[in-house]
Amino acid sequence: MSNKPLLLILSAPSGTGKTTLARRLVTANPGAIFSVSYTTRAPRGDEKDGVDYHFVSETDFQRAIREGAFVEWAHVHGHHYGTPRTVIEEADKRGALAIFDIDVQGGQMIKKAHPEAVRALILPPSLAELERRLRARSTDDDATVRRRLHAARIEIRLAGAAGYEYWVVNDDLENAYSDLAAIVRAELCRAGRRPLSPDLGMP
Repeated sequence: MSNKPLLLILSAPSGTGKTTLARRLVTANPGAIFSVSYTTRAPRGDEKDGVDYHFVSETDFQRAIREGAFVEWAHVHGHHYGTPRTVIEEADKRGALAIFDIDVQGGQMIKKAHPEAVRALILPPSLAELERRLRARSTDDDATVRRRLHAARIEIRLAGAAGYEYWVVNDDLENAYSDLAAIVRAELCRAGRRPLSPDLGMP
């Protein structure tokens, strides 16, 4: 009898370090699975197919929808994004930790289908600090930064309304990672997650 899988959903406004934290968690937990989403948009910068996203055509994405290949999918800013159902199936088979780097909308859909999933919202110390970080990247123009800040306000409100179980403030990357690692350790110790010896007399 194997462990029950831990489905960990990480959501955050753009620029909070969510993907860095997610991939670090995967590296620190042998056997963990990082869910690589599918998208119909083109790669940006040095993004790699199969690592950052699975880049597919609109035709292939629509076929995947019809075949029920996604546990959740959405149309965002003119493109489709979807989370593969195979990640949850693999986590269930192996009793593994599966980490999902997705927005609140996607997190809500997975939570609805899998109530045992755990959600953590990664937050900046403040919106002013988030704006500073976005501008320091020097990759977005002023209009894009303002759009990202507006989206951040909406994402934070949605996560609050959706009842995300954990809030992690990324004021320092090491501290934020330590908090996330503690969440994983605590959830892995949750009653009923690990199989116990029958002679312990536990139900």
